[in-house]
Amino acid sequence: MDREHESASHAHGAEMEEEAPEKGQKYKEQQHRPGVHIHAMADFRQRFIVSTILTVPILILSSTIQSVFGFTLVFPGSDLLLFLLATAVYFYGGYPFLTGIFEELRVRLPGMMTLIAVAITVAYVYSSAAVFGLVGGEGFFWELATLIDIMLLGHWIEMRSVLGASRALEELVRVMPSEAHRLQNGSTEDVAVEALSVGDRVLIRPGEKVPVDGVVVDGASTVNEAMLTGESTPVSKGPGDNVTGGSINGEGSLVAKVQKTGKETYLNQVVGLVRKAQESRSRAQDLANRAAFYLVVIALSVGFITLIAWLFIGQGLGFAIERAATVMVITCPHALGLAVPLVVAVSTALAAQSGLLIRERQAFERAKDVQAVVFDKTGTLTEGRFGVTDLLPLGPISDPLEVLRLTASLEANSEHPIARGIVRSAEEKGLQLVPVSGFRAIPGKGIEGHADDKFLKVVSPGYLKEAGTEPADERVEGLKQQGKTVVFLLRDDTPLGVVALADIIRSESRDAIARLKEMGIRPMMLTGDNRYVAKWVAEDLGLDAYFAEVLPHEKAEKIKEVQAQYRVAMVGDGVNDAPALVQADVGIAIGAGTDVAVESADIVLVQNDPRDVADILLLSRKTYSKMVQNLLWATGYNSFAIPLAAGIAYGFGLVLTPAVGAIFMSASTVIVAINARTLSLH
Repeated sequence: MDREHESASHAHGAEMEEEAPEKGQKYKEQQHRPGVHIHAMADFRQRFIVSTILTVPILILSSTIQSVFGFTLVFPGSDLLLFLLATAVYFYGGYPFLTGIFEELRVRLPGMMTLIAVAITVAYVYSSAAVFGLVGGEGFFWELATLIDIMLLGHWIEMRSVLGASRALEELVRVMPSEAHRLQNGSTEDVAVEALSVGDRVLIRPGEKVPVDGVVVDGASTVNEAMLTGESTPVSKGPGDNVTGGSINGEGSLVAKVQKTGKETYLNQVVGLVRKAQESRSRAQDLANRAAFYLVVIALSVGFITLIAWLFIGQGLGFAIERAATVMVITCPHALGLAVPLVVAVSTALAAQSGLLIRERQAFERAKDVQAVVFDKTGTLTEGRFGVTDLLPLGPISDPLEVLRLTASLEANSEHPIARGIVRSAEEKGLQLVPVSGFRAIPGKGIEGHADDKFLKVVSPGYLKEAGTEPADERVEGLKQQGKTVVFLLRDDTPLGVVALADIIRSESRDAIARLKEMGIRPMMLTGDNRYVAKWVAEDLGLDAYFAEVLPHEKAEKIKEVQAQYRVAMVGDGVNDAPALVQADVGIAIGAGTDVAVESADIVLVQNDPRDVADILLLSRKTYSKMVQNLLWATGYNSFAIPLAAGIAYGFGLVLTPAVGAIFMSASTVIVAINARTLSLH
């Protein structure tokens, strides 16, 4: 769909983007998007391990540590050894930060790497000068080493957390079977899945994974689609039913005709949608990026002011540098940079694993503000097929199911949609139909035949009206006024009962409407059906409003009318309702099944379940709440941490070292990561 995206120039202020619009935006997207390369994560892990091992002797050789633990270890060349070990940690462990500062400065977007690089460089240069007697005081190589260790650990934890979310679905693709049993010329051969073509037939044995998307042409079984839809109950499959690659076959064998392969398969489309959504722009992420930029400016300026202030007061250079370094370390916006992207990654993966596919990130964020949901009727709130809704016994028969059994026995010989609906309803209730003899159609009126030693007819109201025998029953009139199709069961032209049919309301629709009302959202319905049917469905479900007899091209105008009062989500099938889906603040396609590429919708709900509408709106609210919590924590802790780092409580004996400052920074990062991970759908 054609939605306007918020300009990326807001990420760090208009001036910054004017100076480096393309390079700056590209670099920031690489830094903050969830799809962090696994090689970078492994590199940080290796550097952390090596640096931590080298830190142990650095701690032992540092005089500060020795005095704290009450031991002394000094030997000729110990200071030089300490310098060499710290140099190795500085250049090897600090390499990502030392190179990162040049990249940030190259695109004129100073950020986290700039702060870390400045802090460790200041610590290294000052401590080296102290070792060689160029400045007075003691060096703090141990703080430099522990600072780098903690920074590497923090980065590794962040990357692992983010990758864990974005790789969840890709892992599903990796565990797809590599081979399939292709049926050809009456024999079965095992071939690579990549070798399959559309139209090929494959055998799926009990317990095996379905290799590709296809349609069952032979056999019957149940299939576990939990990894696709989140629904744990196995789904019955038979000829004509679709099967999806990655789902698990149950107890029976199936033969399926291949419909989609490669990138067109459902799972590959899901992964593409998830990756696209994770990398799409987000208003909340723009806010986080702007805050991060200003935090860099604050850190550098406050750090410089802290250095000058302590020197002016009369403290030594070492103490002043230590205070400035602590300020810059504690202000590092790692938590801020992680606050939004990690929530985005977790929520998108969580949604996809539950069959809720987010195509447009900004629309998903808008979903939290939805005040009214407008449903299409047919196929959304209803099943889109005729079914029996009411059974009224008349005369000698008192059992409603007996009326249905006899009616279905006659209708089993007919191919009319009404007949199929009656027979299907009887089968669903487990009724045993009786043989019919002398079956004959009554043109334009109904059918007749002998069943159960009775001469029976199933006719329309028009037949009775012509014969003047239509029963005067208020219940029948009520069914007609609801727009339902009514047929009569007759024995020797005497009415035995009435069967009413309509588009069956989904059993899940009532729960969906109730949940939306609990959330304070007004449920409505938009349909091209007549006003009597619309009124019946609306009253049965308890809808707040409905619009009937609306032509497809008029649906978008109706959405505009509702938008004059509310922020609106439109729920439809994604094809017939395309204009309305585009017009709505949030367009939701429901029941798309394996056809996930519904271009007109912002969000695609895989299952044909209207309750998922409430789920996606609730997830949007929870996601926004997590973003706000993370942003508040990531920025709020600086309000007290920065003054402490600058030494405002020095007179009370409270001083934060750079290492302690690093612990504060890393702790905030871990808290943000854990908070994002607690996001759940229920």
